[in-house]
Amino acid sequence: MNQKPTKVRYVTVDERGDGQRIDNFLLRELKGVPRTLIYRLLRKGEVRVNKGRAKPGRKLIEGDVVRIPPVRVRDAAAPGVPQKWQIEKIEKSVIYEDNLLLIINKESGLAVHGGSGISFGVIELLRASRPDQKALELAHRLDRDTSGCLMLAKKRSALRTLQELQREGRVRKHYLALLDGRWSKDKQQVKAPLKKNTLKSGERMVRVDAAGKAAHTEFRVLKRFANATLVEAVLKTGRTHQIRVHAQYLGTPILGDEKYGNEQTNKEYRRLGLKRLFLHAASLKFPWPDREQGYAFEAPLPKELQDLLDKLDV
Repeated sequence: MNQKPTKVRYVTVDERGDGQRIDNFLLRELKGVPRTLIYRLLRKGEVRVNKGRAKPGRKLIEGDVVRIPPVRVRDAAAPGVPQKWQIEKIEKSVIYEDNLLLIINKESGLAVHGGSGISFGVIELLRASRPDQKALELAHRLDRDTSGCLMLAKKRSALRTLQELQREGRVRKHYLALLDGRWSKDKQQVKAPLKKNTLKSGERMVRVDAAGKAAHTEFRVLKRFANATLVEAVLKTGRTHQIRVHAQYLGTPILGDEKYGNEQTNKEYRRLGLKRLFLHAASLKFPWPDREQGYAFEAPLPKELQDLLDKLDV
């Protein structure tokens, strides 16, 4: 497969990059380059900002000059053009839009961004659909198999506001999950630190570990079934796979979870029609400067999940 070497480039950060992390800035500038290679370049000091070394978490400021070293980019990894039906489908998922924000109801199975063999995620599809919106960025992430409310910012100022609100814990994120097992308690609080691990296969796993980062999830029972429990999960922190791992930690993993769930139980529920993770980002609520009512959004439970609930015995 042919590869083409790039040359050293010096890029001056504009308004679009103001406040953006250097790793995310490089992902945008180096289309088709794996994330692992970008972190390797940063570790080796080959990426420089204003002639100094830059760590992955460094936030850029408008006017910064970024030295981007030469890398070899696979021709096959060059971004293509999404098909018309893909763009039409992502546009139909839009819940709300104004001059600052874009909220969609993401379907299960759609990644939020491309990479690892995925040509187009949410952000690539929406940028292709709206080429004039140069500053469009994800404000947070959902797992590929999770459906529901996803926030995007259309301006750098809006992205900074959303990031600040999330850091301060002022964005209320409510999820619906069907757990493997019947709960006797109505509510449970899980405060268990989480640590990311990468297996030899390259698969990313998260586990409860005292050396991990603090994580807090509130669970509330909505409905009990014979062998399952429908719960509302409220995130107090936003760690990778947090709800999934905390549910597993309680001994009642999310049904349909191929990574943290029970394989035999998942097989039984597949026969009932559950072919995905039963985790749905049902609502978002957060304040906003100069907007008295703030924002509030809801995404209805997908039909395939509601159909499953209708089949279960109580």
